[in-house]
Amino acid sequence: MVPALILSSDSHVFEPPDLWTTRIDAAFRDRAPRMERIDGADEIVIEKDQILSGIGLISNAGARFEMPETISGHGRFEDVPKGGYDPEQHLADMRLDGVAGEVLYPSQGLFYFRVADSALQAAIFRAYNDWLAEFCRTDPARLKGIAMISMDDVPSAIRELERAARLGLAGAMITEYPLEDRRYDQPEYEPFWAAAQALDMPLSLHTATRRQGKIRGAGAQTLRDASSRATKAFYPALSMCDMIFSGVFERYPRLTLAIVEFELSWAPHLLGTMDYTYRERHEEAIYRFKGDMRPSDFFRRNVVLSFQEDAIGIRLRDAIGVDNMMWGSDYPHSESTFPRSRKILAEILAGVPDDEQAKIVGANTARVYRFDVARLSGG
Repeated sequence: MVPALILSSDSHVFEPPDLWTTRIDAAFRDRAPRMERIDGADEIVIEKDQILSGIGLISNAGARFEMPETISGHGRFEDVPKGGYDPEQHLADMRLDGVAGEVLYPSQGLFYFRVADSALQAAIFRAYNDWLAEFCRTDPARLKGIAMISMDDVPSAIRELERAARLGLAGAMITEYPLEDRRYDQPEYEPFWAAAQALDMPLSLHTATRRQGKIRGAGAQTLRDASSRATKAFYPALSMCDMIFSGVFERYPRLTLAIVEFELSWAPHLLGTMDYTYRERHEEAIYRFKGDMRPSDFFRRNVVLSFQEDAIGIRLRDAIGVDNMMWGSDYPHSESTFPRSRKILAEILAGVPDDEQAKIVGANTARVYRFDVARLSGG
């Protein structure tokens, strides 16, 4: 039996179709994201005619258990679970799933990290952050929102991070992989890392948020789409390594980085290769840490991984670090464990000691995002 208190470190809202057209700054109103019905399915559209993606994969919770053959990128808004956009129903669905609290990420918003226009992207993110903060105020003890932050302009990013903290949001997501010439080892980001640490705002790298490249589900399908999905941990791994090898976590020891929806089992091998590179390739690992710290030490101190049902990763928990693992349901997306989260957790955590289970399914998420465990346990 899994612990009584379960917290999801990775759940989602589903933005209502008029969110951006009604809330975005007036200067961007005619370019705001919207939903259009095309050939019987709802598509996410931006600018005049840029179709970003269908909505089926981000709105189809439960289908994997009942009708997996129906899962596709095509979907209609009337079929989206109401809990995606209605906070009271969201809380009801949490009770149905046996989940006491959730950390909330966007659904459609994931795709907007690909928007080329920096000013438009930042305006999209501001409007979303306002709406998300209102959503979470329905029950701030149980709903912890993650702000979207555009990193194209670092001073503006800091201002939005500060505003997100004032709004009561619990952390911020940045692109999992920036433009190639602006990766996270660059000194331009130093003020942002400092601000995130000072504000005690954990930062997230969430899947599907690369700054450039093809959006899954948009355009012609090829076998390479499957290859891209199967190897998706490559990009956040690069970003994490850039931050570790450039000394970001040495300079900002209280900064937390969450790598979200990439599972666990890729990490042990990378921890070994990071330490090997630092130890034996000084011409490549140019930055040298103070004292005897290794790259893997910074991972264990500053990085957490969010997963759904990585049974292999659970078996490798000693190599990863039990304190670095956080479960998430991914509600209301097609791959979500909802409404069978407790059953799935019981299966993949079978044989894991009770104290470790408690950390994996709730305590680590409570620590990172400041859930009041005593309050949730008594509520």
